[in-house]
Amino acid sequence: MMCQECKVNPATVHIAKIVNGEKTEMHLCEECAKKKNFNLMGDFGSLNFDFEVEPFSVQKFLSSFFEPVSKEIKRTNEPPKCDRCGLTFPRFTQIGRFGCSNCYTAFRGQLDPMLRRLHGKTYHAGKVPKRSGGKIRIKSEIEKLKRELQEAVNAEEYERAAVLRDRIRELEQKLANN
Repeated sequence: MMCQECKVNPATVHIAKIVNGEKTEMHLCEECAKKKNFNLMGDFGSLNFDFEVEPFSVQKFLSSFFEPVSKEIKRTNEPPKCDRCGLTFPRFTQIGRFGCSNCYTAFRGQLDPMLRRLHGKTYHAGKVPKRSGGKIRIKSEIEKLKRELQEAVNAEEYERAAVLRDRIRELEQKLANN
C-alpha cells in the first residue's frame, strides 16, 4: 500500500478511527507522518508518536523469555557451557541462536522453563486436522494417558491409576471399533 499523502513511498503508519460505527483510515509513510507530526486536528484528533524507536529485533524479543534464567545464571560462578562449541548460555541469550546441535542438550535445564512459559509444554504436541484426525487424536490421547498412568503408578496413586487404565481401555476399544 502506498502513502496516501506523497503516493511515492510505501505506507508504514496506519491510523484507523471509528466514530459512531463509521471507520476512517489514513495510511502514511514515515516521512509524511513526521511532517504532519500526527497533529491531525480534526478527523483524527491530536496524536503524537515518537519515530526514534529501535527497530524490532527477534533476538531481543526471544532473549526476553530467558531473562529470569539469565539472572539466575549470573548469580552462580560458572554459566552453563556447550562442551562441543563452547557457547555459554548468556551468550546464547544475546545472539538468539545456538552454536551447534549439542547446545540443545547442554542447555536443556535452562530451555525447559522457557519453553513451558511459551508453549505450556516442553515437547512438541503438533496439531491434528479436525475432520480426518479422529484416530490420530484418540491415539494421542491414549499416549498422554499412558504417561499419566506411569506417573500415577510411580507416585503410588493407585486409584487414579485405575481410572486412567479404564479410560485407556475405553479409548483402545473405540479405536478398534472404528
